[in-house]
Amino acid sequence: MHEPLDPMLAIRGGRPACPEGPPPWPPHDEAVAAALRAAAEDGSWGQYHGPHGPRLAAALAEKFAVEFVLPCCSGTFAVQLALRALGVGSGDEVVLAGYDFPGNFRAIEAVGATPVLVDIAADSWNLDVQQLASVTGDKIKAVLASHLHGGLVAMPALMMLARERNWLVVEDACQAPGARIGERPAGSWGDAGVLSFGGSKLLSAGRGGAVLCHQAEVFQRAKIFCEQGNHAFPLSELQALVVNPQLESLPARHERRLQAVTRLLAGLGEVPGLRPLSGLPEDWSPAYYKLGFEYRGESLGDCPREEFVRSVQAEGIALDTGFRGFLHRGSRRCRRGTPLQIAARAAERAVLLHHPALLAEPDVLDRIAAGLKKVCTALAS
Repeated sequence: MHEPLDPMLAIRGGRPACPEGPPPWPPHDEAVAAALRAAAEDGSWGQYHGPHGPRLAAALAEKFAVEFVLPCCSGTFAVQLALRALGVGSGDEVVLAGYDFPGNFRAIEAVGATPVLVDIAADSWNLDVQQLASVTGDKIKAVLASHLHGGLVAMPALMMLARERNWLVVEDACQAPGARIGERPAGSWGDAGVLSFGGSKLLSAGRGGAVLCHQAEVFQRAKIFCEQGNHAFPLSELQALVVNPQLESLPARHERRLQAVTRLLAGLGEVPGLRPLSGLPEDWSPAYYKLGFEYRGESLGDCPREEFVRSVQAEGIALDTGFRGFLHRGSRRCRRGTPLQIAARAAERAVLLHHPALLAEPDVLDRIAAGLKKVCTALAS
């Protein structure tokens, strides 16, 4: 039973709303532990070519409704590998949201291409396909679309536009395993999709990733690039064996996170200073690696975002700022396909709740909502 909420902010000496702190990640998972024990017994964890990698690739292909899967060393590298497999290279341009994971910008540069920046949607802060339609350039070969912060890119519209323009699409689903866009899984829409198994991700192996694709020639080009005497950028058998049971539990955890977000947002209500990101059709099912909010400091006495985040963290809640975006990247490294007004806003205002809390018990979720309201109310007064 929790003690009554202390109205004094923890950062000012009060009792934290969540004194136990954020839940750990990854949590104890008996299915993962059993897989590790079995692999320790049969030695498969340390093999070059054991059973776990092929099993994972087959399971991912079925789960994401694609023909081919190539596991690799990280989601960050998987983006670069997907671009290479689609034939993107020197002299090409790749469209990217002006607010995105910084590794995606670097992946485009790594293959010799130039990023073309486009603004994001005002409600969800994901790539805005309507603005993308206004982007022009004979050198554009591909679009790199990331599903971020509980949002989803409008992939049906994006794929229609890409086919009209003869553009290829890399779909970054590193934050969105389990999400669905209409009847199809996020990650299965693009010419290539990308997953991450990094240590904080919804499917975690500490490190690792995968490229998903529908066409044999794309898969073959990815394999050829990785083959440098052996697979030079592999996902190990040890990593694959811990992802397999998590993939089986993903649907149940996905539904639990959806219910948790609904409960949290209901508990928050119309709290000053925070606007939940939104804007998805009812038949889409987002995944929540991060639950995104727009921070509105003008409603909280112009409190700086960083001070707000520190205040929330002192309450035992895992809230952080978002990406810095690409507003300050120079013209020698990229070009702007559209003005980046919303991307600038996101870079300045994004705050993100880390996903482990979304598997917590209802009373903990209520405590998190109360802790967020406590900080907002105190700063607004």
